[in-house]
This record gives sequence, structure tokens and C-alpha cells, in this order.
Amino acid sequence: MEREDFYKGSVPSVLSDLKVDEQKGLTAEEARKRLDVYGENKLKEEKKTPLWQKFLEQFKDIMVIILIVAAVISGFTGDTVEAIIIMAIVVVNAILGVYQEGKAEQAVEALQKMSAPHARVLRDGVQEIVESEKIVPGDILILEAGDIIPADSRIIESSNLKVEEAALTGESVPVEKDATFETEDELGLGDRHNMLYSSTAITYGRCKAVAVSTGEDTEMGKIAQRLTGITQELTPLQVNINQLGKFLAIFCIAVVIITFVIGVIRGGDTMDLFMTSVSLAVAAIPEGLTAVITIVLSLGMNRMAKKNAIVKRLLAVETLGSVNVICSDKTGTLTQNEMTVTKVYVGNKVYDVTGSGYSPEGEIKDESGPVAEDPILDRLLTIGTLCNEAKLVKKEDNTWGIIGDPTEGAILTVAAKKGFTEESLEDKYERLGDLPFDSDRKMMSVFYDGFPEGRVSLTKGAPDIILDRCIDELTDNGIVPLTDERRKEIMGVNSGFAQTALRVLAFAFNKDFEGPDTAEEKMTFVGLTGMIDPPREEVKESIQVCNDAGIKAVMITGDYKDTAVAIAKDLTLMKEGDQVLTGQQLEKMSDEDLRAACGNTAVYARVSPEHKVRIVEALQAEGNICSMTGDGVNDAPALKRADIGVAMGITGTEVAKGAADMILTDDNFATIVSAVEEGRVIYQNIRKFVNFLLSCNVAEIFVIFITMLVMGPNMIPLMPIQLLWLNLVTDSFPALALGQEKGEPDIMDLPPRKKNEKIMNKDMISSIVVRSIAIFLSVFVAFNLGLNIYGVRDADKDSADHSIQYRYVKDMGGMEKYPDAENEKDIVDVNTDEVLLVSNNYNGLKIQPSFGAMTYAFITLILAELLKAYSTRSEHYGAFKIGFFGNSTLNKATVLCVILTLIVIYVPALDIIFNTISLGVMDWLYILPCTLLPFVAGEVYKKIYYRH
Repeated sequence: MEREDFYKGSVPSVLSDLKVDEQKGLTAEEARKRLDVYGENKLKEEKKTPLWQKFLEQFKDIMVIILIVAAVISGFTGDTVEAIIIMAIVVVNAILGVYQEGKAEQAVEALQKMSAPHARVLRDGVQEIVESEKIVPGDILILEAGDIIPADSRIIESSNLKVEEAALTGESVPVEKDATFETEDELGLGDRHNMLYSSTAITYGRCKAVAVSTGEDTEMGKIAQRLTGITQELTPLQVNINQLGKFLAIFCIAVVIITFVIGVIRGGDTMDLFMTSVSLAVAAIPEGLTAVITIVLSLGMNRMAKKNAIVKRLLAVETLGSVNVICSDKTGTLTQNEMTVTKVYVGNKVYDVTGSGYSPEGEIKDESGPVAEDPILDRLLTIGTLCNEAKLVKKEDNTWGIIGDPTEGAILTVAAKKGFTEESLEDKYERLGDLPFDSDRKMMSVFYDGFPEGRVSLTKGAPDIILDRCIDELTDNGIVPLTDERRKEIMGVNSGFAQTALRVLAFAFNKDFEGPDTAEEKMTFVGLTGMIDPPREEVKESIQVCNDAGIKAVMITGDYKDTAVAIAKDLTLMKEGDQVLTGQQLEKMSDEDLRAACGNTAVYARVSPEHKVRIVEALQAEGNICSMTGDGVNDAPALKRADIGVAMGITGTEVAKGAADMILTDDNFATIVSAVEEGRVIYQNIRKFVNFLLSCNVAEIFVIFITMLVMGPNMIPLMPIQLLWLNLVTDSFPALALGQEKGEPDIMDLPPRKKNEKIMNKDMISSIVVRSIAIFLSVFVAFNLGLNIYGVRDADKDSADHSIQYRYVKDMGGMEKYPDAENEKDIVDVNTDEVLLVSNNYNGLKIQPSFGAMTYAFITLILAELLKAYSTRSEHYGAFKIGFFGNSTLNKATVLCVILTLIVIYVPALDIIFNTISLGVMDWLYILPCTLLPFVAGEVYKKIYYRH
């Protein structure tokens, strides 16, 4: 079927295009042919990613690739333990990633569940029940209240028809549909009053319709296609980590090559230099970084879940912190999705109504307080309660809800606030009959006996229609004639209510009831009610927090412009200078025009699903990191396209939840603000532990590279196994603890970071350089102290022999004691007192630092890094200003690392593995002062750089 605009033109023209007889429907043979052409009326299933593929995808990260290369090199050089440990980290990290990201995509499955299983159709002139999957374009559908619509359809006949389309269009109440509606204009989904859409539900009335689109050609099908066609963008953190990984890879290769070349030029042993290069590679790569990021994000997910925000995608946790635009659906997100009467007009008086939603708690009051006695108000509430098909019910969780139309539910609620209930009134009055609501009459009437006037007709409906049928008015002085002047006054009140986006109903009664034919004529006017789907009480404060944090909140809704603007202004979401765009205006705008307009647009009204995606894309094209919140099917494509899609957990459809990155279990917009704050804290903490880890790794490179340059290619202060221990244990535990830091007090007063901002900005680079140099100096001093005390060793001797073998001449009494020595760098065999000259390469011995000197360097580096962690707890504030021991997790991590370090150097079996010695009291007195330098340097740097 080439045509798509079936809402245009007359019913006969649509039937002609579809080649179907309204009275007979399709023949069974024709239905089979069309089924072959158009396919079954269902959505294609999205292909799921198998578990093994998800697991392998975890290895695409460049940091992970670098780790695998390091493991392979370690394995080839005989360091099997190192290779196993590194690969174990990689595998555990991959398992964590797959586990946390959890369930497969379920959006399309949810759409399929929403469709009707069976439908009543007219074929060969006979009504029959068929599976909804077998419906084809041209089928004549017979539908009534309670039916789920199986396919997009044009209405042929209708009677008092209302359809619940909130999930598709965002309309907060069931919409009236009319078979007689005709147009040739371009209209949005919500304005096509002669159309029915697949998976929406009929709440009132009945109709006959012709199916015009099935399966993937329906509006629901188009949403499903957009969901499967939208690719997931890389999160800012992914981009940052990938950039960091590439930088580290280049840096690592450069350092290794430079080290190897310089060592060869200076006459070093080729194999030893290769092992030194491997040591540098191990030192350059923060092995724990990917695991720490995964764990910190996972812990962040758990914290958010406790605050009613379930994050489905691991990396989305951090992305929340960078959001600078929140695009929110109105119905059910900014508002309660519960119609509430807020104004009542009776006897030339306007009363305010407190409370919200369907809870009967609240008051009807004027300036002087709650209304005690007002017979006119009582009559209006009586009419509203009896002329009503809805039910007010208390749920199992003690909250209130309704069965039936939301508008009627709102009237029952306001009546209950003054003690009027259906049960009490029906005991008092006898129901005689009714005239159901009709879209032509726009009224509903019921007939009762037992009133002071005897038999009466009670009516509610559209104010203009009701007023035209009234000749009297109920006043404080009784029933008086309704003058033209009063009619104008009443319509003025009606206009005033409408201008504030209130939905207005009028109430009247016929005191001279004689029968249904004249029940709605010569009536007595009683009053008006104004109702609205009210904003959530906490949202206004949340939007203010967003404003303070530099986050722009934008409303995107399928509802009418006036209603949307009124809610936006009430929430202070719309400010002076902000504009409103409607779906019709969007249709005429190019993508470039929309990009230009989105900067100062606060409200988008009467928009379709395609518009929502365009709006999100326009905001993203302007460099914004965009969050989209919503609960309906119509929100799903935009939820998936946004940087962060946020679905409502209670009122949200399964489709919205499936497409979203985060689900709010309390449906509270305010929870988003809490989640954004948590995202900012997480990003800030990621910066802290990246700073910590990289300053540790750069310091380790300095220690090996500069020491080698100064003291010779064989004088390497640290072994590869010691560096791996540092990176995996004494670096990773404090890094994890830094990931648990609480947010700094001004975190929500800062503007969102820019989309292209890098983790390693100039502030962090300067901090890393200062801290790394300080660590290098402290370790270099400690290493030389160790050499003075413990000397050097012959690397060709058994490494298990930790006894002192050789010491420098300068440490054995100097040139005066050993006149045969050429300079103080010559060494003395402590057992034979023989002098070995540096000029003849110590008679061919492979001289390396003693295990004692390496232990000095090893312990100093560990303790210096642990102390430095306390300085890294805040980027700007001093360690003592924020409370030195304020992070209990870091305190525990420090104690654990110290205990593990003591085990390494005092357990004899481990001495052999780690090439360390047991230290005495004097050794500690030399080492401890050296460890303080990096901490002091970090604190002084912050004081000078940030002036805090």
C-alpha cells in the first residue's frame, strides 16, 4: 500500500484505496493473498547478542589489549607468575563487565507483548475472531471498550469513542475519536481524531474501522525499527579511557625503545636490557586501572539502586555526571499522571482545592480557610459523584487509584475531600436511568429521585454546551434566571481557567425532569471545576538544583501547547526568553534550523516519536550530553538515542524500560538529579584514582629509567615482580578506596564538564608530574641509602643468597683505605677485601643492586604511594581540610597494604620470590622520612595551584 496518510480524505476514498467493501469485508481468499504480500501483523524479533560474543567484546578495550600483550611478553621471558596474574585480571574484568550489563535488549519483545492476541473482523460478510497476526490492510475491525487495537486503522463508524493513547502520544487522558472527522492538513498523531493505533486501548464506546497498516508499517512498528536502527554511542568515559589507553601504549613503546637503545649504547647486556624494558612496560601500564574502573562503576550502580535508580548499562553510571541537558516527557514524569481538580467555581466564588492525585486528602477553601457550609458547592459535588462512571479505590499498598476515566476520577476525589462518596449518596437517592456521554452532545446525564425538587436530571459536560442549555442559575438566594451578563461572567471564568491549562467541566441539573428527551433542556447552572494533571511537588526543587548545576531541563510532550507551557512555567522550567516549538513547526524545520532553535527552546509540544529523536540529535549535534526521560512507547526511540535514556519504573511501559539506560523505581524526576550528582561524584573519583595510578606508574618509570641513566644499565632498583605487586596490590586497593570518596561539597554548584573534556587535562598532568618527581626523588634517595648500607651483588650468583657480597669503596672507608682503587665507584669484596675496578667492568662480574638496596626502594615506593593516596582524596582541597581519615575504606586499604608488605619482607619464603630482605629498626628510621616527600609535595602543590 503506497499511501500512508489514511487520516486524510473521506471514508469512502480510504475504502476505495484499500479495495474493500465496508459491509462484507475482505474475502478469505483475498485476506490470504494480502497476508503473503504484507506479512504477518507482528514485529520482527531483534537478534540477541550471544553470551560468548558479549564476553569477547570486553576485550576490545585498548587498555585490555595492552595488558594481554604484557602478559604474553612476561610468559615468553619466563615470568609465568606475572603472565598468569595479568591474564587473571583481564578475565575477571571481562566477567564483571558482562555480569553488570546483565539482561539482553528487550524493547522489541515488550512491543510484541503489548499487541492484542485476537481481534474481531468482518470477512465474507460474517464476523469472526482471528489471531491478530493474521490481520491485513483492508480488514474491517469491530471494536469496543476494553479492546486493544490490533492494527493502525481508519474509523468508519463510531459511538462515544475514547481511546487511551498516553503511551504513544503522551496525551494524559483518553482522547475522543470521531469517524466523521475529515481533513486534508498535515497533522501529528495526537490530532488525527479519525485514526486508531496499534497497541493502544479503547476505554469507552465502540466503533467499526478498517485496518490500514500492519506489522512493521504501524506506528508501533516504526518505533521498533527505530529502536533496532539506533546505534549505541560511546560514552564520554569510553572515549576518555580509549584516548588514555592509546596514549599509554605510545608512551610505553617509546620508553621501552629509548631504554633499550640507550642501554645497548652504554654497553649493557642485551638480555638484561630486554628484561629491564619489560620491567618498564610493566611499570608503565596501570594493570589495575580497568578493573578498578569496572568495580567503582559497579559499586556506583549499587548505590544508585538504593536511591531508586537502576542503571542497566555499566558505563552509563559515569555518563550521568556529564549530562547538561535533561529532556523530559511531561505526562507521568514531570506530572503525576493523575488528574486533579484544583479550582471550583460556584455562586460567583472561586475555591481552591488542596491535595493532589486521587488521594481524598485535602481541602476546598477560600481566602478565609476551608469551606464549612456552601449548599451550591454541595450540589455540584453531589452531581459530580452521581453523574459518574468511575470508581475511587484504595490499593493494597494504601495508595489511591481509580477505575475508569481520569477526569471522572478527579471529580470523585474532590467530592470525597468534602465527604461526598458514591456509597453514601446512592443510599440516599434512587437512580432511574441515564444518558451516556456522547461526543456529539459532549454531555452525560443521570436521572435520580429523592432530591428536594423530586425527580431530577443531573448533567456534566463542556461549559459552552451546558451553558447554552441553561435558563436558571443556583445562587445563595436560590434559583434565579440566568442573564446574558452572568453568562458572559461564567464564560470569562471558564476562559481564565482554560488559559492556565485547566480542563474545565460544567455542572447543571433539571428540576423539572419529565423524561430523557427533555432532560438536558432548560437546566439550572450550578458551577465549574478546573482540573489538571499536576506537577510533582518535588520537581520544582529538582529543576532549581539542575539550574544551579548548569543543567538545562527541557519538556518534550505530545500534549497541547497551552497545557505544556502552563506546567513548564509552574515548574520554573520555562523562563523569560525561552520559546515553545510544536510538532507542526518542527515538521517544517530543517535539521540546521532545529539545531539553531534548540538552544533557547524550553518546551516542545504535540510532538511525535520521530520529532523526539530529532530533538535529541539536534541537542547532541550542538555538543550537549543529553538525557531523555519518559515512560511511554513514544519515548523509546529517543530514550535509546540519547546519551542517557531514563525510564519510569512504575508507570513506564516495558518498551521504555527496555530502551532506557536507567530506570527510576519511584518514577520521580528528582531521583534523576540525585543520579546526576552520583554520576558527578563517580567521575570525580575516577579522576582521583587515575591521577593516583598514573602518578604511581610514571614515578616507577622515572625510578627505573633515570636511575639507569645516572647509575648504569644494570643498576635497576626494582624487579618486574615487585612492580607487578605495586601495580596490582598497593596501587589498586587505595585506588578502589579513592573510588568510594564522598562528593565534594560544591559538586552540584559546578557546571557540567564539556563533552570533549579529557580525563587527563592540564591540571591533572601537572599534578601527575609534580607527584611523580617527588616519588622518584624519595625512592632514589632511599635506594642510594640502601646501596651505602647493603652494597651491590653479583647477579650470576644464586638469587637466594641475600648476604652482602660487595660494597662501594666510598662506603668501606674511601680511597685512603683502598689506594689501589681508581675511584669511589670501585667495589670491594666484603669477604676477601679485594678491590674490583669499574674500568675493567669489575673483572666481568654482572654487578647489580643488592637485595637490601632494592628493598629500600621497594618499601619507600609502597609507603610513599600509600601516603600520597591521602593527598589525592581531593583535587583542590588539602587532606587535613577534608578530614585526613575521612575515608574509612582508604584507611582499611592502607592498613591491608601495609600488612601485606610486611608479610612480603618478613616471610622468608616470599623474600626469595620478591628479592627482598628483612629490615631492621635502623632501616625503618632511614626509610620513613623519605616516604613523606610525595605527600608534602602534593599538599604544597594544591595550596599554590588552587589557592585553597
